[in-house]
Amino acid sequence: MNELQKLPNVGQVLADHLVRIGINTSEQLRTKTAEEVFLAIRHQCDAGACLHMLYGIEGAIQGIPKAQLTHQRKQALRLFFNQLS
Repeated sequence: MNELQKLPNVGQVLADHLVRIGINTSEQLRTKTAEEVFLAIRHQCDAGACLHMLYGIEGAIQGIPKAQLTHQRKQALRLFFNQLS
């Protein structure tokens, strides 16, 4: 198990994506926004990355399960995601 998988919401697939975009530690992840990380994953690893992955990244950055994200933050992330489509 890689260190990133100890974070909430980070399974093998997301951990692999994070490593592929140059994020190897939780400290590196926390220096970025979920939107930045998601765009890098979309461009470099998985063009079909979904909204739930975006929520998962935000939760990992905050150190909480994605279900505990505030309604306002989820709404902002959803708006960002919808602008990409």
